[in-house]
Amino acid sequence: MSTDSVRHCSDGSRRENVTDGRIRPGRARLAAGPAANRSLGSATVSQQLVTVVTGGSRGIGAAVCARLAADGHDVVVGYRSDSDAAAEVAASVLAAGRRCVTVAVDTTDEDAVDRLFDRAAELGPVTGLVNNAGVSGYNGRLADADVAGIRRAIDVNVTGYLICARRAIRDLTRTGGGAIVNISSAAATLGSPGQYVHYAATKAAVDTMTIGLAKEVAADGIRVNCVAPGIIETEFHADPQRPAKLANTIPMGRPGRPEEIAGAVSWLLSADASYATGTIMRVAGGI
Repeated sequence: MSTDSVRHCSDGSRRENVTDGRIRPGRARLAAGPAANRSLGSATVSQQLVTVVTGGSRGIGAAVCARLAADGHDVVVGYRSDSDAAAEVAASVLAAGRRCVTVAVDTTDEDAVDRLFDRAAELGPVTGLVNNAGVSGYNGRLADADVAGIRRAIDVNVTGYLICARRAIRDLTRTGGGAIVNISSAAATLGSPGQYVHYAATKAAVDTMTIGLAKEVAADGIRVNCVAPGIIETEFHADPQRPAKLANTIPMGRPGRPEEIAGAVSWLLSADASYATGTIMRVAGGI
């Protein structure tokens, strides 16, 4: 996908400010702020946190961007096509006093992912990645699913994560380490029968990727962890009423909120989680 649709909230040829909750043309507010601590294996150094979030324009991704900004991260919002939604997320990041770049990206495209990380470098060395862009595809029995939809889910949810992680590892290795958080799903172990077994299979792959990659890059000062949400109130569901309908199947009696997932992600990226790697953190209300 072309990066002509990139909307800059840092330095660049187009600059924007936030006023009255909207992004308007003008000079960007560059809030460098105090340097934050970044965990690099057994050592901790002082460096501004710059985190790339894919699928950052809505749902869990948007909540993650807002939480990271509140916790001192400069944020790179990767989004598929909704530039207006990405701009709203960028506004929330700027309102928190942090810097932001939004980038249109197809995470299954190697060149597009390279452009995403190249744009991210405008904010400084990348210190973290949140792999969040995903699709569920057909909701129903596997026997009735179309192969194109199955392949699309695998391409976005697995190949896309691997491509993004590969580029992040290359950058993080050069700059001294950092952290990756993959967004999985409780479906990885529940299987989601009668709904989307193919989607559950892709998330099981994400769990395995997390465990293996964590071991592979630990010596490079890179931590790799995973958050596995349960049923969350987002636009991800084809049926908007699905979370409410399934509330009685959740031990806590309610679906989760995107902000509850964002808190877990932020912790795993923080120095407080400096000894956590290869972890799959289930945030699912007990399911």
